[in-house]
Amino acid sequence: MILQGCAGHAGSMDTTLPKLPRAFGPFIRMRVAALVRGRRSDAVWVRPALLTLLAVTALLYLWGLGASGWANSFYSAAVQAGSSSWKAFFFGSFDSSNFITVDKPPAALWVMDISARLFGVNSWSILVPQALAGVATVGLVVATVRRWFTPAAGLLAGAVVALTPVAALMFRFNNPDALLVLLLTAATYATVRALEDGRTRWLILAGTLVGTAFLTKMLQAFLVVPALALVFLVAAPTPVRRRLLGLLAGGVALVVSSGWWVVIVQLIPAADRPYIGGSQDNSLINLIFGYNGFGRLTGNEAGSVGGTGTAGSMWGPTGWNRLFLADFGGQIAWLIPAALILLVAGLWITRRAPRTDRTRAAFLLWGGVLLVSGAVISFSSGIIHPYYTVALAPPVGAIVGMGVVTLWTRRDQLPWRLVLAATLAATVVCSYVLLGRSAGWYPWLRTAVILLGLAAAAGLALASHRRGRLSAGLAIAGVLTGLAGTTAYTVDTVLTSHTGAIVSAGPAVTGGGFGGPGGAGGARFGRTGFGRGPGGFAPPGGMAGGPPGGVGAFRGGPGGGFGGGGGAGPGGLLNSSTPGSALVTLLSTGAGRYTWAAATVGANSAAGYQLATGDAVLAIGGFNGTDPTPTLAQFEAAVQQHQIHYFIAGGRGGGPGGGSATSSAITTWVESTFTASSVDGVTVYDLTVPAAS
Repeated sequence: MILQGCAGHAGSMDTTLPKLPRAFGPFIRMRVAALVRGRRSDAVWVRPALLTLLAVTALLYLWGLGASGWANSFYSAAVQAGSSSWKAFFFGSFDSSNFITVDKPPAALWVMDISARLFGVNSWSILVPQALAGVATVGLVVATVRRWFTPAAGLLAGAVVALTPVAALMFRFNNPDALLVLLLTAATYATVRALEDGRTRWLILAGTLVGTAFLTKMLQAFLVVPALALVFLVAAPTPVRRRLLGLLAGGVALVVSSGWWVVIVQLIPAADRPYIGGSQDNSLINLIFGYNGFGRLTGNEAGSVGGTGTAGSMWGPTGWNRLFLADFGGQIAWLIPAALILLVAGLWITRRAPRTDRTRAAFLLWGGVLLVSGAVISFSSGIIHPYYTVALAPPVGAIVGMGVVTLWTRRDQLPWRLVLAATLAATVVCSYVLLGRSAGWYPWLRTAVILLGLAAAAGLALASHRRGRLSAGLAIAGVLTGLAGTTAYTVDTVLTSHTGAIVSAGPAVTGGGFGGPGGAGGARFGRTGFGRGPGGFAPPGGMAGGPPGGVGAFRGGPGGGFGGGGGAGPGGLLNSSTPGSALVTLLSTGAGRYTWAAATVGANSAAGYQLATGDAVLAIGGFNGTDPTPTLAQFEAAVQQHQIHYFIAGGRGGGPGGGSATSSAITTWVESTFTASSVDGVTVYDLTVPAAS
């Protein structure tokens, strides 16, 4: 009877169920066909080529991702905290007990926190969102360029971004830069849409995206604003009044989206929130305009680990050629000469075009972003790291894609053919120089690039360029030789794990590694297979944080610098601690009875213990160990209230001297008040057992 009833019920549905495939089948088939085929006006190869580009990018950015372990342990520890405490999630706290925040706003952490809540705290849940941000960035660059140029221009632009070494580095790492670049690229796309019809909603979206980027890395996000605003003001196809009102609406969206979190945090009493890491007065305003703001330009950064703001400072030489020097060149410089030549050519070609000409607007937009961001990085005297140049990858890629295709369509004209040939020649010469800095690394590649590239450039200049195999062959040869060097560096970056606070793409280079306490020049940062040049910045034990639950990723050579020992050690300013099993067991035992299982100087030292145990560790002095918190009185009170179980000696920050006056006072008090013991070679003080008088 039951079967008969079910059969009868099924029979009653016969008149409706068959209609679903007939109704939705054509729609589904149409959408799948549109996905594979693309626009009806496109050639049959366009959409498969796009899908292939995105698939290859995903493969590059996801390949062996877990080998980097916790990558930047400082941010991984904050993800661990945010995945277990909503308060830590909101503020971007370093620890789940909410003593101090990281030295950046929390937007990038929010993405990783959500992933960690869904999939657990591990290297893949932390790093996969970064890789996906990279794939999305490549797709957005393609879509933005494709709107006003040919599919080939968009695909070439996307390929350049995907094959930029610093992009492969940062989209496989857990610094805030990955989300920053994605949001700024999306803001550029929204501005392009606004330039098409002048609609205010696209400007509001662009402002909102830049504001969210501000909540990712503060004032660096605003470097794109001059180009976006000025190009819209000049080229939008609407009256001046509407353009001004649209920019006003976008500006309001920018202020609201970048300021809401700042206002909330500032209004919460200091006693009810964590200390603002990186500030010297527990204020976001100080962090915005000081350590993460104008201090980066001038070098006057309160709470920084050093830097004099001069050409000889620990952050390396400044000037127009900074992006081409040893530290920065291999990260981003491969196609910068080409981008600059093509930018000038594109603007010259469109010099007499109408005000609203899209080709000129595109070159002005991407060129403005490149020039402003590049100039700030080149001339900043404060804290600067080579991986900051990842922000230049989208504009470089877009200009190369637009410019190459624009000149290629004019190759029947000798002047533009010569410019195209000069662009390729400049690219392969630049690659030859950059590859020469890693002389022992596939030396044949350098020779092949210069010989084949110059031959292709000569062919471009001399050939008549009628349609046919010759033109196709020269185009392929030009693209392959132009991208050969940057592709090789990118593949090396993908095949190398990266850990620590400072990382760099590609193989070791001669003279690379800007200085710091202990030396200048030579070292490659944050890589397994540590390479070192003369005079390098190579602290004992390296700079890397260890992978989950294990030992450090590498051990550096002897030399100047700062950091803790390798293996099971206390870590340092730039390298995470790597506790042994006995120390992990000690810290974990009874940790639930305390607010913090332990305390140590500097967040990177604290990060390894926190990640290994899963318990909150108090980072005295924050990331650099120089934040004036906690005071000695506050620390003594926390110990008396049994909030902290252990103090781990050896944590360092603030340069060779380690920490600040505040952290030194705390260390001195602990050493004079409690008895030291050694566990796994690390000095530990039990703060619940004072030393006998």
